[in-house]
Amino acid sequence: MGSILLQAFCSQNVARPENIVATVNHSERVDALSSKFGVPVTTDNCAAVKNADVILLCVKPQTLGEVVREIEPVLRESQLIISIAASVPTSYIEQRIPPKIPVVRAMPNTPSRVGAGMTAFCCGTSVKSSDLEIVHRLFDTVGETLRVDEKHMDAVTGLSASGPATFS
Repeated sequence: MGSILLQAFCSQNVARPENIVATVNHSERVDALSSKFGVPVTTDNCAAVKNADVILLCVKPQTLGEVVREIEPVLRESQLIISIAASVPTSYIEQRIPPKIPVVRAMPNTPSRVGAGMTAFCCGTSVKSSDLEIVHRLFDTVGETLRVDEKHMDAVTGLSASGPATFS
């Protein structure tokens, strides 16, 4: 999903490639991803997020804690963290980072690949209206965007994974 979002952000000029830094887990993927999308790519998560305004955590749920622990020392209040890790509540991230950093949990679905997706999102305790505008601007590049209460996000996750395939 991270690659889908990256491609949409660049192709729809939501962010210029030179203003995006992507990270990968394996160094052998750095050059390929950088060539494909024309963005800087690194394996250093802290370097990537240090000067970022928006941090998208497009990792598997079992990896999220490790990544958050790694980047926590360089985070600041002016950044927005958006996680698409399935089934991980905003409180999980908020408990592991400095206070007052806004956290959004988003769940785009597979039709996002063709710009016909639906992204539901919910907000942590420090999200401001300006953060909501950013979330809409980013995820509207792959379809529609809808804010929901966090108590509904697990249902959204289940539908995002299986619903589109059932009705395609």
